Amino acid sequence: MGPRRRQLTGGATVAAPVVIQNGQFGYNRAVHFPVAPVRANIAIDPSSSLPLHRQIYEAWRDGILAGRFAGGERVPSSRDLAESLGTSRSTVTQAYEQLVAEGYLETARGAGTFVSAELPDELRRPPPVVRTQSAGASAIRLSRLARRLRDDFEYPPRPAGFINFSQVTPDLDEFPFDVWHRLLNRHLRRPDHDLFDYARDPHGHEPLRRQIAAYVVRSRAVSCTPDQVVVLNGSQQALDFAARLLLEPGDPVGFENPGYLGTRRVFSAYGARLLPVPVDGEGLVVDALDDRSRLVYVTPSHQFPTGVSMSLPRRLALLDWARRRGAVIIEDDYDSEYRYRGPPLPALQGLVEDAPVIYCGSFSKVMFPALRVGYAVLPRVLVPLFRRLKWLADRHSPALEQAALTDFLAEGHLERHIRRTRRLYGRRREVLVDALARHFGSGAQVLGDAAGMHVMVRFDDADVVTRARRHQVQLIDAGAYYLDTAPAGAFVMGFAALGERAIREGVRRLC
Repeated sequence: MGPRRRQLTGGATVAAPVVIQNGQFGYNRAVHFPVAPVRANIAIDPSSSLPLHRQIYEAWRDGILAGRFAGGERVPSSRDLAESLGTSRSTVTQAYEQLVAEGYLETARGAGTFVSAELPDELRRPPPVVRTQSAGASAIRLSRLARRLRDDFEYPPRPAGFINFSQVTPDLDEFPFDVWHRLLNRHLRRPDHDLFDYARDPHGHEPLRRQIAAYVVRSRAVSCTPDQVVVLNGSQQALDFAARLLLEPGDPVGFENPGYLGTRRVFSAYGARLLPVPVDGEGLVVDALDDRSRLVYVTPSHQFPTGVSMSLPRRLALLDWARRRGAVIIEDDYDSEYRYRGPPLPALQGLVEDAPVIYCGSFSKVMFPALRVGYAVLPRVLVPLFRRLKWLADRHSPALEQAALTDFLAEGHLERHIRRTRRLYGRRREVLVDALARHFGSGAQVLGDAAGMHVMVRFDDADVVTRARRHQVQLIDAGAYYLDTAPAGAFVMGFAALGERAIREGVRRLC
């Protein structure tokens, strides 16, 4: 009489398991081994497409995870289980070896094989926690910095369907991503292990620092050597480091009014006392600086948000003021590459020898914001402090992107891209200014120089905001950039990321 068969879920039939009791073979009886092995109801189906060793493996694994086989129990020997299943010993051995490799079984020399006390799948799941009724959340003591950060700020939304003048960003469609992709792949195809390990020098990839130094000397008349350059995660990190190294809570800081919100928030978070300094047609009014200021923040090449450029006499006066009072100037040169009329203005940093200036630059505006690679050109006394703070903050900036950026600069791709986008953005600025003049006449005053990626506009018409909302045009109210009372009807309008047709249509909707 052949072995009886039983029906399994899904209709498959297998022979009822062969079992052993008291050393004798039989059918459908519990398995017992002379040395107290685990009761092993293991079934196999020779007609299944699943290999026999895999069937044995899954039967053990499922039984262990379901709790039928307890941790520490001895399992049948490969010989005994092979005989009971009517299969080869090598088949059982293969299944056992896989179970041991994955941590479900463990072996002990001279004692046999056992169900593991700690199972791999259980290790991936935390033990259940019995929650008790809390008497109330305990108060967490915050630092002064943390208390200043409790009032968060909101980024303006980007609603679909709107013509968005609130973006002061580059046109990503114009960036040569094919070139960038090729440069990244170059380093991935021939990987240098140093690019994927912790950087030996926290202040940046040395070839990149050489390229940055050459670039700012050539394009901005900055006076520096590569050892004065520190590569950072965007210019925002340079501002953060400067605040941490140079300011104590309550220290006065001369700040452009209006001025860049990102810097204002950083300095305020560290407890600085911001002293507003007015900006006129020649830039920061140096005579209005408070002599107590330890630090002065300026955007002299293209003041944000008014768009004016600081005149040369003002630049020299500011440097003289800082040297006489032992103050430090932070020069944020965020988009000086885009100047559409006249020669580029020299950086403050390079006008006098050993200028007390931290020069901050970024590739976010000329390439793409997500790159997050910026740099600071520092007075030599600050270089080791920035390096140590960089190591403490995040060790170093991403090495692969630094290597690709090195090639992007060395092979001339950046300057070719800037020349092309300078013509493009200059044309878009002209379109915006012409459209404002056509639709608003003298009722829309465009401030600042022909430079940068935005303009500041003052409208006489108080209904511009209402019409913008009604006709899906997004603007930035310039009032947010003032430390004191802001003029009415002033808005920041970014144009670099908008096509000419969108610019014309957006202004038409406003009127």
